[in-house]
Amino acid sequence: MIETWRWYGPDLDTISLSEVAQTGATGIVNALHEIPYGEVWTREAIAARRRIIEDTGFRWEVVESLPIHERIKRGDGDLSALFAAYRQSMVNLAAEGVQVICYNFMPVLDWTRTDLAAPVARGGTCLRFEAYRMAAFEIHMLGREGARDDYDPEVQTRATEWFSASTEAEREALLYAIMAGLPGAFDRYDINGLRTQLALYDGIGREGIRANYRRFLEEVIPTAEEVGLRLCVHPDDPPRDILGLPRVVSTAEDIDWILNAVDSPANGLTLCTGSLGANPANDLPAIAARFAERIHFAHLRNVRKDADGSFEEAAHLDGDTDMVAVLRVLLAEETRRKAQGRSDWSIPFRPDHGHELGPDIGRGAFPGYPLVGRLRGLAELRGVIRALS
Repeated sequence: MIETWRWYGPDLDTISLSEVAQTGATGIVNALHEIPYGEVWTREAIAARRRIIEDTGFRWEVVESLPIHERIKRGDGDLSALFAAYRQSMVNLAAEGVQVICYNFMPVLDWTRTDLAAPVARGGTCLRFEAYRMAAFEIHMLGREGARDDYDPEVQTRATEWFSASTEAEREALLYAIMAGLPGAFDRYDINGLRTQLALYDGIGREGIRANYRRFLEEVIPTAEEVGLRLCVHPDDPPRDILGLPRVVSTAEDIDWILNAVDSPANGLTLCTGSLGANPANDLPAIAARFAERIHFAHLRNVRKDADGSFEEAAHLDGDTDMVAVLRVLLAEETRRKAQGRSDWSIPFRPDHGHELGPDIGRGAFPGYPLVGRLRGLAELRGVIRALS
């Protein structure tokens, strides 16, 4: 398996490529976060970023992400220019040697947490999703109609208690945490701005989102086939409806629908064991085995779940997901691909969402993306892979 590291670029990341080199990873996962959604990634901009990566001894293995404009997700108006821009960016990436594009189809928000620095038992911090605090945000801060229907009575009671006792600073911190999953420098919302964005999805529903997703795949997968790219969708995080918005990449059934909507090797999956693992109904080794042929990229992390729907990032080998079993499946798939004579038989993976440990704390890394915490995860995963191999 190809060891990769997510790096946010020279202007955004507090971790340098020279530090990443010391982790032993050989590939970089990167995106041009400075370019607004819907605009073309020019070949010149891609080449400039590729040179920075390669000059430090790495290969740019995966783009994460080439964002999909919200209008495409909503099916809003004439989308021909947005689809054309997306396809041109794909062509330009392929021309510069990038072959894998990770993307997501989550409406409005990317990954969602309520706490960016929850304490870990023996020191350090982790990302956490607390059900009652999310309920407090939706019911009391956002005032979303129908929000109470999404939460159990006990969670609603705790939400009301928290909101009644919270300070303005604590509410602002909660809003900041919920917005923190958005990559790049665009589309951070205040309460009114978020209400406005949510209103744009009124009446669309799950089947509407699926229809818009199918159209996206129909528009871009033929180009991916032509230029030798593999697209791989990232699962919803968390794998449940959020803010009343349908999430359509949360279960094995969802993944099956996506891969069959446009049945092509270029239409694949990013296996994120943390995102899918936050749903108690998801069996990660079984999902990995079922869709192994279409897994083009893997995010390997673990979560520890609570009965009320809360969860937090666990150490990579310590959560609810059997990471050894997942890695066994991925290694078997690599063996199968290699026997077929494929040049792209090795699956890139990255350690995802590490704990902030020791010198990570206070450094200002992107939430979930510290140096030491991810290095610990990479070392643990590397050891399992070596043992299984």
